[in-house]
Amino acid sequence: MPRHSGWISGAKLVGAIVAIVAVSGIAVAAFAAVDLVSTAVAKPALTLANEELLEGVPDIGAMEGGLNFLLVGSDKRPADGAFGDPEEDSAVLNDVTMLVHISQDHSHVEVVSFPRDMLVSVPECPDPADPSGEPLSALSSVKINTVLSYGGFGCVAATVEELTGITIPVGGIVEFYGVAALAEAVGGVEVCVAEAISDDYTGTYLDPGMHTLTGMAALQFLRTRHGVGDGSDLGRISNQQVFLSALMRTLQSSGTLNDPVKLFAIAKAILSNMTLSSALQNPTSLISIARAVQDIDLSKIAFVQYPTVYTDDFSAVEPSASADAVNTALQTDQPIVLDPAATSESEFGTATDPGAVPPATEQAPEGDGTEEAPATTPGTLPSDVTGQTAAEVRCSSANEG
Repeated sequence: MPRHSGWISGAKLVGAIVAIVAVSGIAVAAFAAVDLVSTAVAKPALTLANEELLEGVPDIGAMEGGLNFLLVGSDKRPADGAFGDPEEDSAVLNDVTMLVHISQDHSHVEVVSFPRDMLVSVPECPDPADPSGEPLSALSSVKINTVLSYGGFGCVAATVEELTGITIPVGGIVEFYGVAALAEAVGGVEVCVAEAISDDYTGTYLDPGMHTLTGMAALQFLRTRHGVGDGSDLGRISNQQVFLSALMRTLQSSGTLNDPVKLFAIAKAILSNMTLSSALQNPTSLISIARAVQDIDLSKIAFVQYPTVYTDDFSAVEPSASADAVNTALQTDQPIVLDPAATSESEFGTATDPGAVPPATEQAPEGDGTEEAPATTPGTLPSDVTGQTAAEVRCSSANEG
């Protein structure tokens, strides 16, 4: 492939850093990092149907209604065979699908995880093998993690757009080694384990207590589902939230973001394992995104599992009635506020760290004793929806099944 200029390589480096920003919601001084590398491994850019929304926008970080970034975790097996024979199953699944919403006023971020076994409707999508030809047919009641294999990244984005009622102009795909390399680059991520985790499938064995995970150990922690919660993907999502919130606290407290050497290592880790949409190759857009998130407080970053219920035969899940509240908050650019009474302890495999300070809750004003409906904050989710903020410390709990 043709050799890229230093400027384009620098742009891709900033893109990698901004991708981290989009997932973690933490500010990164991406501007200085452009000069840290002169060349990068070229990868084909991803195409999204709504990329044209960015044309003529002077500041991508202040887009009307906020900015939506789609992050897909692919289960594509690396060629070294570390995760199985890459030729054994040619279908590449999007086993992790996350939507990151950065508010227009830069006051809050929402990271919404969609369970891999959630049934969705898929709209007509361009055929990645023949973009100008006949589109792929629309589908109904298919698991969301099959959409990447069916119609590519653009089809995943279109499916999430139809599900939530929002538009997605930017995004990226990360592969297995990306997480391991990122955890290595930041010097490890400390996570809390409430009960011993033992999972032969991923080789995850952790005793109760605090663990600093780096490299492959971090990847195994994120992949395990048989060892946490109810053994399903719902428990794994909660584990991912535990890890990502800990990652953000690590980045903010360890001085990583002010260390050019660590920033370079982070960028290289992502560049080697992530493919970005074409709009993220525009340096102006990337800098705007970095500016958009640089002052957002950790307590204003909400990790939310898209609310679902099991199907009658328990073979999959489907959006619950509470999903409308998530969709409305995203559509109206309102902060998503988790109900303090909601807990994911029994269902999804996390527990509140006993040493953590519980979040403050508003006290109802004194009245005459007349029962009134509880006050709600714009974007507050129903009590059956689980998640956490980036400032909240939670512990992974073992699967008791």
